This record gives sequence, structure tokens and C-alpha cells, in this order.
Amino acid sequence: MNMRQTVTILGSTGSIGVNTLDVIARHPERFAIHALTASTQVELLLRQCEQFRPRYAVMVSEPHAVELRHRVLQLGLDVEVLSGERALCEVSEDPDVDIVMASIVGAAGLAPSLAAAAAGKKLLLANKEALVVGGGLFMEAVRQGGATLLPIDSEHSAIFQCLPEHPSSWPQRLDHIWLTSSGGPFRQAPMDALAAMTPEQACAHPNFVMGRKISVDSATMMNKALEVIEARWLFDLPPEKIKVLIHPQQIIHSMVQFKDTSVLAQLGTPDMRVPIAYGLSWPERMDSGAQPLDFSTLASLTFLEPDPVRYPGLFLSWDALRAPEGTTAVLNAANEIAVAAFLDRRLRFDQIHAVNHATLTALQPSKPASLADLMAIDAEARSMAEAQIQRVQG
Repeated sequence: MNMRQTVTILGSTGSIGVNTLDVIARHPERFAIHALTASTQVELLLRQCEQFRPRYAVMVSEPHAVELRHRVLQLGLDVEVLSGERALCEVSEDPDVDIVMASIVGAAGLAPSLAAAAAGKKLLLANKEALVVGGGLFMEAVRQGGATLLPIDSEHSAIFQCLPEHPSSWPQRLDHIWLTSSGGPFRQAPMDALAAMTPEQACAHPNFVMGRKISVDSATMMNKALEVIEARWLFDLPPEKIKVLIHPQQIIHSMVQFKDTSVLAQLGTPDMRVPIAYGLSWPERMDSGAQPLDFSTLASLTFLEPDPVRYPGLFLSWDALRAPEGTTAVLNAANEIAVAAFLDRRLRFDQIHAVNHATLTALQPSKPASLADLMAIDAEARSMAEAQIQRVQG
């Protein structure tokens, strides 16, 4: 490549952002950092600015931006520090940006992801909530903006790699897809022990080091529920063509079954740098830094059907997809509130599903026609979920 591509990383201090920078550091001839963003982690963002010298650094929190700005001046770095949600959109839609890595956790990542889509960027989507909340509205922004949308979740990247090159041929060839899951840290825990599980136990993922919220989602398999919803929009599939298997080894990242019963699977070591490198280099491939898969060490590959009693939250995804559009935004908002309450020790682990289910039952949204509509649904669902937490606690 003759020219370096410029990259904005939304959420550079999270696990996906850190891994993205690790991959980019291996290919300085191919990529230059345009902007890095974070919420409150000043020290880590400062170190990233020192190493990668972005044009902009964005802190969502203004007080933290003030601190970062002071530290940047002290070090004499030529980095402009911005703050606020609008700045996230500005560094995503900037004409000088080629690639946007969208890795802000939760609904907070929707607006800048929409901005990147509308601006026609190569959009690497690690923020599943953008599609869970945004749904058809988000995909319409991708189409109208002419963006290239590439999934970064390991499961959706695996599906993308297994599908034929031209989406127009998918309906004629595809029967269904399988999303795989580790089953989380409580896969073999006694059912009567789940109520007493702590945030520390829930965050001990068996294969990955991840943020606290997504780790809890893995323990409840709500992460897979959100991925089912994401897959519906990414691959334009009806809900019944999306299936889930528990695969504890997480060597097979996902599979596509075709109408002739042939199955294509994407395999690899459980390392997020692999789908990140694939997204950055697509349609080429480049070194990710991950260890190659050693087949001689694989004793077995096992698969299990998810237990609806152990993982009731997973099955809310199909219910929400069959309900009016906007219901998936309700599910996402309720889950964010419920998980936050669990991490704050205001809610038991086994009560997360109760809050999510009660919120879905209580709130029937109208179809959203704009980002403002989505944010209104999100706000109402969060308020409803808080009320449900109070009822559960009482």
C-alpha cells in the first residue's frame, strides 16, 4: 500500500481498543492514528497519545478532558484534546478518517457509529449495541452513506469469513448460521449456587480478559442474545435461521450451514486480535500477533445446546426480534441497568433476567424513525428497569 490509512478508535482504552492498537503497532507502514477516545481513563489514554501521536484525543467527561489537556501540554505533545459526545461524532465523520473502530461499550456508542456510517467510512463494528439498539435505522445509514460495515465480534467476523463474497447469493445458498459461545464461567455451576455468585466470579471469563459489563453478559449469555440480534441485521436473516451452540473451547468461532447441508467453520485461537486484523486489512489479510492454532494440542471439540433454565436471557433475543422494532433497544437498555446494579451489588446474579423480562413485558415501544426516537426508547427503558430493580429488591 502506498499510503497509510487513518484510523479513529472509539473506546481506545477498552479491551478492543487496546488490542486494535497492538495490531496497528505491528504495521506502522499501513496505519496512522487520527483520533483516540475514552470516557475517564486519563493515564492510559495519555500513554496511548505518547506512543501513537493522534491528531485528536477525546474524553467524554469534561473534567477528565481538562486533566488530559494539562498532561498533554506538560509533555509537549501535538495532540488536540476534545470533550463530549459531539466530539465523538466529529472524529468519526471527519473527512480525513478512513477507518473507524467502534468499540465503545453500550448504547453510548450508537451516535458516533451512526456518524461514521453516514459519512461512508470503513466501519469496524465491535459495539454490538449499535445494531441491537439501532437496527434498521443503523443499516439504512450504512446503505445511504455508502459505508463498508465489517463485524469485529469474533463470532460475526467468523460468519462473514465463511459466507460467499456477494451478499446477493446468500438467500439462495444459506440455510442457517451457528453462533458459538463459551457458556461463561458458570456453565457447570450448580443451579442453586447462581443466586450467590459475586461480580468477581462473574467477571472471571474462562477464555478472554474482557471488561466487567461484557464479562457479566457472558455469564448470563446475554452477550449471545445481543449477538443473535446483531446477526439478524448484519446478515439480513430471519430470527429462526440464527442458532446458538455452547462450545467451551472456543476454537470454532462460528459456522454457516448451507442448503446442501455443507458446513463451513472459522477456527482459530481465542484472540480478539485476529478479527481486528482481518477488519483492518480487509479484503487482504495481515499478521495479527496471535498464536497459530496447534491442532496437535486439541484433545476434543465439544458442543452443547444452551439450557433455557440456566440461560433464560439468551432466549429473550428471539422474542424481542419478533416483537415491534424498538423492542431490542428496550432489552439492551434494561440489561445495561440490571448488570450495573449487579456490579454495584444492588441485585443478585439470578435477578438480572427477572429485571430484563419484566421491563420487556412492561414497555411496548413504537417503531423508531430517528436517533432521537431510539434515545427516547432507551431512556424510558432504563427508567422502567430501575423501577423493576426496586420491585425486586422490595
